[in-house]
Amino acid sequence: MKVGCIGLGDIAQKAYLPVLGTQPGVDLHLHTRTPATLDRVGDSLHLPREQRHTTLDSLLAAGLDAAFVHAPTTVHPEIVTRLLEAGVPTYVDKPLAYELADSERLVALAERRGVSLFVGFNRRYAPGYAQCLDHPRELILMQKNRVGLPEEPRSMILDDFIHVVDTLRFLVPGPVDEVTVRSRAEGGLLHHVVLQLGGDGFTALGVMNRLSGSTEEILEVSGQDTKRQVVNLAEVIDHKGQPTVRRRGDWVPVARQRGIEQAALAFLDAVRAGKLLSARDALATHELCERVVRAVQDRCGAA
Repeated sequence: MKVGCIGLGDIAQKAYLPVLGTQPGVDLHLHTRTPATLDRVGDSLHLPREQRHTTLDSLLAAGLDAAFVHAPTTVHPEIVTRLLEAGVPTYVDKPLAYELADSERLVALAERRGVSLFVGFNRRYAPGYAQCLDHPRELILMQKNRVGLPEEPRSMILDDFIHVVDTLRFLVPGPVDEVTVRSRAEGGLLHHVVLQLGGDGFTALGVMNRLSGSTEEILEVSGQDTKRQVVNLAEVIDHKGQPTVRRRGDWVPVARQRGIEQAALAFLDAVRAGKLLSARDALATHELCERVVRAVQDRCGAA
């Protein structure tokens, strides 16, 4: 099975290549336009020269069975279009694109061509978060905060807050019929944003503060007088009377803890089985993010 990896930055090197490079039956091909990086990473994986590519044309000529796209978001539309038009099942880091119209076009192209398109929302596969599906979820609260990182609204929301948006969508126990957005921006930079989703019997709150004084990610789901809290994807605390704590094992890889390994393997298993994967649900997350972007922009304009 020939699998391409496009883009060899931190996320590829730290999370994906340790998974892909150890899978039996995977013939890994690398692509980056930076020869020094290609040589360093290729050497570390003991890949022959014919499995290292500095152009997308060369990579496609290898006859790929699947591809992982970890290039910068700005070039996702161009790269994913080429892959889909070549009939290559494609896994792409979130977001699909910064502009909703580009994301819509890519999803439509995949459907028209009958090619799998999978967006890497790894938190859906993170063990601590996936286990929350088994817990009452009348109230959901997710915080993903950073230190000293106010940012232009669209890039902050599509690059980072999208994780919060998608996790809320993943965990809400029913249809959403109410969406509220609050935010604070100054000098064109977004300081914090709060998304509230409401439906029959539940409320979900997503919070991102880029001036919080702490880098943290905390998810809480509660209902029926119980609460489950997941701290930094590594520690699960169940509250019902006396709290009980479950911590990540010392030898559990970070890629597995964060759901990246499981997401990548689910994609490869589907490709092997000839199962067509749709990005239509992932597009719904992008649509909700666009709604958040516009609400923030409207509020900035009114300020």
